[in-house]
Amino acid sequence: MRDEQRASTTLPSISLQLYSMRNLGSLARQVEAAVTAGYRLVEPLEHHLNEEERLEDLLREYSISAPTAHISLPALKARRSQIVDDCLRCGIRELFVHIPQEIAVETMAYWTQIGTDLGAISAAMQSEGIALGFHNSSSGFKLLVNGQYGFEVLFNAASGSPLIWQADIAWLHHAGVEPRDWLRRFSKVLTSAHIKDRAADSQKSAEDGWANVGAGIMVWPSLWRAAVQYGARTLVIEHDNPPDPIGFAKESLSYVRRFY
Repeated sequence: MRDEQRASTTLPSISLQLYSMRNLGSLARQVEAAVTAGYRLVEPLEHHLNEEERLEDLLREYSISAPTAHISLPALKARRSQIVDDCLRCGIRELFVHIPQEIAVETMAYWTQIGTDLGAISAAMQSEGIALGFHNSSSGFKLLVNGQYGFEVLFNAASGSPLIWQADIAWLHHAGVEPRDWLRRFSKVLTSAHIKDRAADSQKSAEDGWANVGAGIMVWPSLWRAAVQYGARTLVIEHDNPPDPIGFAKESLSYVRRFY
């Protein structure tokens, strides 16, 4: 019943992760390219918040918005107050912590600490007008000695807090788990999702294993429906290393518009 209640006829918003456009150069060039490709929403990164005045000006100039952004946990701990101010200034209301693959440690203690830290910070930030969330990679999806996954341990440790989740569905697929199962199980905290595609084995070397959305091996019609059904309201298109960023952005947007 709860899963059915999460379903909505409201169409999700489509955004573009600016990490995908980094090779174009300046923030201005990235934002201009996103708008040219047809996007009205973008997702900035931590270093974009370091130039919040420029980001705010560009969002206003192009009449677009940035409802979500990414931040590192060390930066959030070191200068939370300034980051909150920057987010509010730029209209960002959901901030997601991404833990790089090479940093994560597959132990109970590690994921418990991450969950405890994020839960406490999310509670503090809620009163400041920002929702804090976790953005997964493929780490956290190996069984630990207690029979749980690190991802489960993290959200158990944050239980009772307002911590939310931005699901990176391609990384779930990469981890070897069934994305739809995790979207359903954690629908209570799911608010956003990254939409990207994995390349076929014969094409992996060209784009670091990724592909334009709809051109890879993932079955996006059903994954898209599951993400929306279980609560994702901002769907962020991404490619970690597109050889043609503007072409990727246009083609991927054209593909996902089929689901509207």
